[in-house]
Amino acid sequence: MNLHATALGTFAVLVVQVCSPAVGQICPVPLEGAQRLVLVTAATMASSAATLQLFERASAHAPWRSAHPAEPAVIGRAGLAWGYPFRDLARGDEPIKTEGDQRTPAGIYLIGRSFGFTPSHRPAYLQLRARDSVCIDDPSSPAYNTITRRSVVGPDVHGEDMRDIDLYRRGLVIEYPTDAAAPAGSCIFIHVWRAAGQVTTGCVALPEPRVVAVQDFAEHGAVIAIVPRGMLDRFSGCLPE
Repeated sequence: MNLHATALGTFAVLVVQVCSPAVGQICPVPLEGAQRLVLVTAATMASSAATLQLFERASAHAPWRSAHPAEPAVIGRAGLAWGYPFRDLARGDEPIKTEGDQRTPAGIYLIGRSFGFTPSHRPAYLQLRARDSVCIDDPSSPAYNTITRRSVVGPDVHGEDMRDIDLYRRGLVIEYPTDAAAPAGSCIFIHVWRAAGQVTTGCVALPEPRVVAVQDFAEHGAVIAIVPRGMLDRFSGCLPE
């Protein structure tokens, strides 16, 4: 990815592919080969308080082992909703993610590049630029759900001017796969929280030192799973028990 039209996900691949662990269960494709996992759980779909824990494994078929104790996090003001690739997991009246619903997308996704205000030597790091770095949340734009340059998309396309949002001083992209053809939410990140209990509009937020720790943890590749605790069994055999 690069600053000029940075895609936040690869829609088609996540929807149609699966991986098969040794014991035969079917797991979402982001877990294929993954050896590092950020697990975010909440009490229910309606909860905005969450717990984040880091896990590692020696290979794609090895068991997950804790890499750091559980710690508090916050998610969307309205809680969770099943992200676009996982909408078929919804039961009853469980919500499905839509643009602007202030819910964090439940599901399993790749963690993308780190970003922030200051320079960094992290691989593929994105330094946000004042009046230029923008994440597009306008479903009518071909640049929907990408980080691009204001000078490229022009002044009339709606998006977050990321350098103006102090909570983005450190963060990571969650590769949430929607696009202008399936505009089911956009600009989903891990970023700095305002304070404990201060919710987001759909991202995952942590204290700043812990965002740095997750940047370190994910530097050479990691996956994030965001799931209500009572629904972990919908990914049976794929996530830590």
